[in-house]
Amino acid sequence: MSESILSARGLAKTYLSGDRRIEVLRGVDLDVAAGESVAIRGESGSGKSTLLNLLAGLDAAEAGRLEWTGMPVTTADATRRRAIFLGMVFQAFYLIPEIDALANVLMASRILRAPGAADRARARDLLARVGLTERSTHLPAQLSGGERQRVAVARALMNTPKLLLADEPTGNLDEHTGDAVIELLLSLCRETGTALVLVTHNIAHAEKTNRQLFLHEGVLR
Repeated sequence: MSESILSARGLAKTYLSGDRRIEVLRGVDLDVAAGESVAIRGESGSGKSTLLNLLAGLDAAEAGRLEWTGMPVTTADATRRRAIFLGMVFQAFYLIPEIDALANVLMASRILRAPGAADRARARDLLARVGLTERSTHLPAQLSGGERQRVAVARALMNTPKLLLADEPTGNLDEHTGDAVIELLLSLCRETGTALVLVTHNIAHAEKTNRQLFLHEGVLR
């Protein structure tokens, strides 16, 4: 049996809207094995992005337990552990507009250390693997949407994470480009042994993963 690298038990999250309490997550359980790809679907507003933020340690659950590689995650230690343990890909890319593609990929390593020659070589290699060798010196504004998302994928893999979280990574892309990005994500994760949790509304994309789950009424099914 593969090693469990992420384990969530009973994660709960509530938001206040005026004097109303809205239960977004009501006790989510999830295990992700090393190298596994898992898709999470759900209706708009079902809490998919909220769940991903909890799994990433970006937000704290009101109840429940989260472990990365068997160790509990706390807000106090999440920042540095996150940089080593996981990478994230977002719908909106979140590239820094003033620096080129290579420098954007290198930003991930800056969280851990001042980038050296080995880091720059890895960043160039990752850009080559996502097909952007000739675009490495281009600013984000000079890249297409698909190219920007490929830079974001390379950045997410920069620190050789055990887990990649992708939140609607094709939401700002046309169908053809979106399909290509998903194929790239899955291919790179298989190649590197990185596990993937993919939040998507696209059934065809979800079916390409090892396992599909649906978030409904605050619970994964």
